Amino acid sequence: MAAGADIYDFLVIGGGIVGLASARALAHRHPHARIAVLEKEAALATHQTGHNSGVIHAGVYYAPGSLKARFCAAGVDATIAFCRSHNLPYEQCGKLLVATNPVELQRMDALEGRCRQNGLDPIRLSAAELTDREPAIAGLGALLVERTGIADYRAIALAMADEVRARGGEIRTGTEITAISEGADTVIVETRSGRFETRFLVACAGLQADRVARMAGLDVDFRIVPFRGEFYKLAPARGRIIRHLIYPIPDPALPFVGVHLTRMIDGSIKIGPNAVLARAREGYGKADINLRDLGDTLRYRGFWKLAGRHWKSGVTEMRNSLSRAAYLELARKYCPSLTLDDLVPYEAGIRAQVVMDDGTMQNDFMLRETKRMLHVCCAPSPAATSAIPIGSHVADLVARHEIGPDALS
Repeated sequence: MAAGADIYDFLVIGGGIVGLASARALAHRHPHARIAVLEKEAALATHQTGHNSGVIHAGVYYAPGSLKARFCAAGVDATIAFCRSHNLPYEQCGKLLVATNPVELQRMDALEGRCRQNGLDPIRLSAAELTDREPAIAGLGALLVERTGIADYRAIALAMADEVRARGGEIRTGTEITAISEGADTVIVETRSGRFETRFLVACAGLQADRVARMAGLDVDFRIVPFRGEFYKLAPARGRIIRHLIYPIPDPALPFVGVHLTRMIDGSIKIGPNAVLARAREGYGKADINLRDLGDTLRYRGFWKLAGRHWKSGVTEMRNSLSRAAYLELARKYCPSLTLDDLVPYEAGIRAQVVMDDGTMQNDFMLRETKRMLHVCCAPSPAATSAIPIGSHVADLVARHEIGPDALS
């Protein structure tokens, strides 16, 4: 938008599913508002949204009362309703959390309690009942969470963008932010494609959230530390080996859930992910490196504090990244018939892990506000499942601000 042109009521930075869900919610709440979504890439949903597992999470692991737990519980029904109304594919195939040794069987008790605290009603299966449901899966027992499903989040995001356009909003791709300046009445956003002015700015920048927040003048006490999640796909001959999603019982001392078997909406099965430090925030190949991204991580004291706490698991994850055989053994714990020939290379994903200055990992949603801005600084998994309630929450928070124009009444 050229200088002197009309002022937008809302600008949303980020064309991933959280940004698009926020723009959609604002468009529904304020039908006369002028809204635009600014995305630096040439297409929407190209990073975390386009590289995630496709799981509709039910909310098994999350602390009761947390934003994660609340958004996920609401997000399951909202995601399914959205898929139905837009004729998008989904399936509630259920998820099995499999215990493979006595320690995991004990952990399963606590996990079952957490499920019930979060409003889920898991079904406990014996070893024989597990085998009846999944002949290829071995374990001492399992929890079945029937609400878990699968979907295509890229397709969901594109349908959200269509809704925004249908309500008069603009979607501007290839629009990279270079500067943000908050004034008394508006926010000026400079981009490589021109200058924009808005009464309120919502930033959902994902892998670039810390940089966008810092650019906007926020006091940033965190850093995005990117972790690369590597996947394999099972060979087509093993494409029907499971009926449910198959997850391990997680170790509560470790920061990630672990390698699992995920049915995809296209009928394929993914195995993974691991979690290794990424050398580029948006680099999906093993050899990809961005010196700025890597330097930001290695110069950050919070990263070294985190590494000091979890160096053993970091070494293990790196070993599994370098050795396909080691990676396979993680899955063979609960699916012993798998072989190296079953593992076909598949595209990786990058997780935007927020690490605080003290080295702790921020694992709940984190939003920061000023008079005319709202920044979604941390939107961890299950952000895709939770996107619609997150968007509604963003619209609720924006409504508390005095934005001004009669069009928003």
